Amino acid sequence: MGNHTTVSSFLLWGFSSFPDLQGPLFAMIFFSHMTILAANVSIMVAIKLSHNLHTPMYFFLCALSFSETCATMAIIPRMLADLLSDSKTISLPECAMQMFFFFGLAANNCFIMAAMSYDRYTAIHNPLHYPILMTHKVCFQFITASWMLGFLVSLCIIIIVFNLSFCDSNIIEHFFCDISPVVCLACDYTFHQKMAIFVLSAFVLVGSFVFIMMSYVFIVSTVVKMPSAQGRYKAFSTCSSHLTVVCIHYGFSGFVYLRPKDRDSFREDMLMAVTYTVLTPLLNPIVYSLRNKEMQMALRKVLGKTDRLIPQMVNKRKLNT
Repeated sequence: MGNHTTVSSFLLWGFSSFPDLQGPLFAMIFFSHMTILAANVSIMVAIKLSHNLHTPMYFFLCALSFSETCATMAIIPRMLADLLSDSKTISLPECAMQMFFFFGLAANNCFIMAAMSYDRYTAIHNPLHYPILMTHKVCFQFITASWMLGFLVSLCIIIIVFNLSFCDSNIIEHFFCDISPVVCLACDYTFHQKMAIFVLSAFVLVGSFVFIMMSYVFIVSTVVKMPSAQGRYKAFSTCSSHLTVVCIHYGFSGFVYLRPKDRDSFREDMLMAVTYTVLTPLLNPIVYSLRNKEMQMALRKVLGKTDRLIPQMVNKRKLNT
């Protein structure tokens, strides 16, 4: 922390501008959060229990589901508590921790999606050598590198932001400790610090997005050369879910973090933030399950086992009593 910081806590103003909507917002976000947890956990369990899904594509999907679940846990529980509480204060260390985990996990999501695009390129461009090129060890190395790089970038941002001096207002016009609303409260936020944060954000968003688009350029160039129409359809269908999620994720994130900021844009950014902290993690498992027959079959098996397991547990409890 900077030596000149006089503010010891922040006020997360967030949805306080809409006092009449606190109840409906709580109900909507709580239901969405429970659905996110249930959907992502179902995907992870389905992949774990279905041996036919023990492939690199589903390994990355499982890692993405876990990362997104953790990212929502960094934001939504606090958001729900603030909707019910009159006191919406958050200490400086708590704010730093929330920002660190959210942006570390968000960056991790970007890098995992980049790894998924490389996996699809390898599977389509070099199918004969695919099992050799994408081994479990290589997949694990991709995931480890994504986590390490994501949290390293997040740590750099945290060091820049929380070495600033906060000596004016302590009201954050957001429902969580986002970068722009926090640095806007600083007294000594310079152009160099602004550019450093922008470069780090661009490295994560633009860098991974360019890598994904390059992978898909090579994928398309390979697919169009396939002689069979059925082969082309199958190749494109394996990429459609991933491409849909990429468009949703990068569309909202890029709009919030890469465009010029001013104080008048905070409310607009806050509404967009609801989309990428609540709606995007909700849509991702839906997209993957609706557009993937293998995942649908695996989820049905898991749900079928759950339906059989619950009555068995109830009967055992009755016998024990």
